[in-house]
Amino acid sequence: MLQISNATKAVCGISLIAVPAIEYGGVFLLRALLMREDRFRNNSTRQTLIRAGHAHAGVLLILSLICQILVDSINLPQTLSLFIRIGLLIGSLLVPLGFLLSRGSPPSGQPEGAIQLVFLGDFLLAVSLLTLGAGLLCAAT
Repeated sequence: MLQISNATKAVCGISLIAVPAIEYGGVFLLRALLMREDRFRNNSTRQTLIRAGHAHAGVLLILSLICQILVDSINLPQTLSLFIRIGLLIGSLLVPLGFLLSRGSPPSGQPEGAIQLVFLGDFLLAVSLLTLGAGLLCAAT
């Protein structure tokens, strides 16, 4: 039987606390679509960034939650486990934040500098997932 570590419980707890923020994003997006707000409707870049941020938030958070349990399922050095856990959590938060914070002012047609957070989050996720994947493959042999 798999034992869930305190580290997994802590990271999953933090992740679940972020869910209401994702729900709020969904309500914001729905309201903007239903009310046909000009600042949203008249700027396709803004629409795309808000939609991407909201979509990535839920998917990456679920991925991070699943991976926390996978980390517990194999025997990794504590430092490596912590790196994977934190990389997954921070990466899953930075990617949607980068999209949402870079949406710019209503007349802007270009993402703002916060889009760099997407690249940083993607890097953290990729390294964490590759490390976890390699650890799982080594444990399977």
